[in-house]
Amino acid sequence: MPLDLLFRIASTIALAGWIVLALSPLQRPLAVFTARLLAAVLCGGYFATLVHALGHGPAPDWRAFNSLDGVMGLLRTREAFLAGWVHYLAFDLFTGAWEAETAPQARVPHAVVLLCLFLTFMAGPVGLLTYLLVRAARQR
Repeated sequence: MPLDLLFRIASTIALAGWIVLALSPLQRPLAVFTARLLAAVLCGGYFATLVHALGHGPAPDWRAFNSLDGVMGLLRTREAFLAGWVHYLAFDLFTGAWEAETAPQARVPHAVVLLCLFLTFMAGPVGLLTYLLVRAARQR
């Protein structure tokens, strides 16, 4: 399957999960379950793209994780970069599902959750940090 098509499929799956989370007040348990299921599908896709990437090109030098240039070298092929992208999609969506799931107990209003979900979708750790700060402030 062409890599561009795999990229579009993975991105569409992730977007569907984010849309479900945005609508979570309507059926929160179902929304969280659906987002987690889609994140699991992305995890399987990550595994497949990682195996594919490892099969295309020279064997990675795992010591490369010790430097920025080394990590950049690990992602130099389109196959490896796609695997990295799907990795981000899966983890960010799982994080968003956790935010949506725990928000009611933390008394975080859904409008604020939407902001956190958007930030998590666009800039993963920034959204998570925002949610953690809001959650801590609301629980006091």
